Amino acid sequence: MQMDMQLSDFIRAEIEHILQDWEEFAKGIFSARHMDKAGLRNHARDMLLEIADDLDSHQSESELAASSKGRRQADEPTDGAESWAEVHGGDRQTSGFSVIETVSEFRALRASVVSHWTKAHPTTAEKQLESLTRFHEAIDQAVAESLEQYATVKEMETRLFGAILVASPDPIYVLDLDGRIVYANKATADLFAMKYETIIGKTAFDLGFSFATDFQRNLDKVISDQSTFRGKFAHVFSSEQGEQFEYLLAPVLDENLRTEAAVCISRDITERAIAEDKIWYNAHHDLLTGLPNRRLFLDRLEQEVKHAKRSTLSLAVLFMDLDGFKAVNDSFGHEVGDRLLSEVADRITDCVREADTVARLGGDEFTVILTGAGQRNGAGIVAQNIINAISMPFNIGQHLVQISVSIGITFYPQDASAPVALLEAADRAMYKAKKSETNRVCFFNPSDHADTCPA
Repeated sequence: MQMDMQLSDFIRAEIEHILQDWEEFAKGIFSARHMDKAGLRNHARDMLLEIADDLDSHQSESELAASSKGRRQADEPTDGAESWAEVHGGDRQTSGFSVIETVSEFRALRASVVSHWTKAHPTTAEKQLESLTRFHEAIDQAVAESLEQYATVKEMETRLFGAILVASPDPIYVLDLDGRIVYANKATADLFAMKYETIIGKTAFDLGFSFATDFQRNLDKVISDQSTFRGKFAHVFSSEQGEQFEYLLAPVLDENLRTEAAVCISRDITERAIAEDKIWYNAHHDLLTGLPNRRLFLDRLEQEVKHAKRSTLSLAVLFMDLDGFKAVNDSFGHEVGDRLLSEVADRITDCVREADTVARLGGDEFTVILTGAGQRNGAGIVAQNIINAISMPFNIGQHLVQISVSIGITFYPQDASAPVALLEAADRAMYKAKKSETNRVCFFNPSDHADTCPA
């Protein structure tokens, strides 16, 4: 290589080796850990070529003085376009680089150029020394321009982020590692019905929140595991806003991947919860009587069978069908029939314990789960009480209505062990009762597949 080679030409000739050094250095920057080769070299080539062109240009004494102070040349034409250093600074800020990381890239670029240059030119001529000085000044100016743009973008981002926090209808607050609130937006203050100054420094316990224990436990886990947590809590704040809330806890990590705080975003879901509860209720209850429907009944029966199996207890299932209901519908109309079904549901419910389940499967069919009932006598007494209650006249509007009921009874685990099998066995016993005569009770008999009815 010629000893009188200019630094600008050297940079152009050795740019690939210089960029390889840059890339290796950038790989060690925390914020660049996910960048590919193009991202690591982003802007570096253009900055080096821009500096090389600058080294080739003639500078007056005033321009030299400005460059030596890290300022843009006074007569440099400006068309509103950003320099590559400014583009780099803005890009690095939005990519999550810290100020130190951004400056370190320029230090690495400087070190790479100087290292390659001094190896190739152990003895530097005066003119080459002047070029090297101008190179350092150009790097200093690039650092200044990059940091200025970095600060501009950072300030704008901070303003925008602040505006988002202020405008957000959701309460957002930041907690330190001890659970003290160090920042809260306006929505938080409005929800708590407290002044901002009063909230800062307080924990959920200090603020007297009913969910404080669970909240602190989940916060501790988020901090220790560096994980996110989604949960719900019920609380009525002083502002009387909402009752049901969901919240997200997320850790805030520093540059060394240590948890330095946690952020919480909560949302009032009271109306949504009410709507969801209503949807669930309508899907699992008979809209006419308010009793559990077939879906909920089978779910309850499955749970009761599991409980009976664990506790070695028995249970009984009663299957009922109203006698004469079709005649009431045909004679007096469906409105009277609907009111009759509602009153039948009330009378059946009055005959059983609160722990028992009464359900309407559809039409004029009702079922009952008697928990802990393993004896024929006990279930038979309940069935007879229901028969007596249903046989009493119903006064519906101007009509006096009288009906009867047929009941089939089966037991777990004697007759069947599966919920559906229990229901089918009770259904068979009910049909046996219905064929016998009205107001009858029949017990399912699995031994000979016959159903017995008491005399």
